Amino acid sequence: MKRAHRRSPDRRNPTPVKLRILSLLVLTLLSACSRRGQIEDGGVYVTRSACPLVGIPAGTGDVTLFNPPNSRDASAIDVTATITHLFANCNDSGNRIMSNAGFDVVAVRRDAGPARQVVLPFFSVAVQGGSRIVSKRIGHVVLNFAAGSQRAETRGQAVLWVSRSAATLSENARLILTRRRKAGEAEAAIDPLSDPAVRAAVAAATFEQLVGFQMSQDMLRYNATR
Repeated sequence: MKRAHRRSPDRRNPTPVKLRILSLLVLTLLSACSRRGQIEDGGVYVTRSACPLVGIPAGTGDVTLFNPPNSRDASAIDVTATITHLFANCNDSGNRIMSNAGFDVVAVRRDAGPARQVVLPFFSVAVQGGSRIVSKRIGHVVLNFAAGSQRAETRGQAVLWVSRSAATLSENARLILTRRRKAGEAEAAIDPLSDPAVRAAVAAATFEQLVGFQMSQDMLRYNATR
């Protein structure tokens, strides 16, 4: 895969966003923020963090505004904007894990005219197990084009809170995944994630924080077919 704010009343867009969220095709041993493995006697050990992974769903990292709005001609393109440099700072020291995702938005307008302000909505969703959206928040970024300039840039952020208990593997799954295995034994040749119960437990404890532009179905269709 290409690869919610602090709790407050939801501000939901009435138009559902069709997120193209790919399933977690590879769940490496206790996968999460940390990717480093250490080879030791008995197998490869990977340190798991409860921090959510961050990403941008396909088709939602770019947005195009038209003038007139109903036209889709290249000559009618008014403003284009892109989300870039997405990263997250995570604090997993308490009972609630906080992931603060930051990102840049770079925009270009067609005409270098007078000063202009453009406000773009974005979403931040929490996805559990690669497919289940458990929360969604809508935010806004403000782009200020200076007079005579075709380019503007700003920063945005979105905060996601996850319960530590929800992001923690069950004791049984943890014991199966960390059980020492010796070369030559039959059990050493069996991937513990081939067990549906273990795979489901890992998926349930794995969260993603996905950020993208909040768009209408027509705008998403344009991104998919351009």
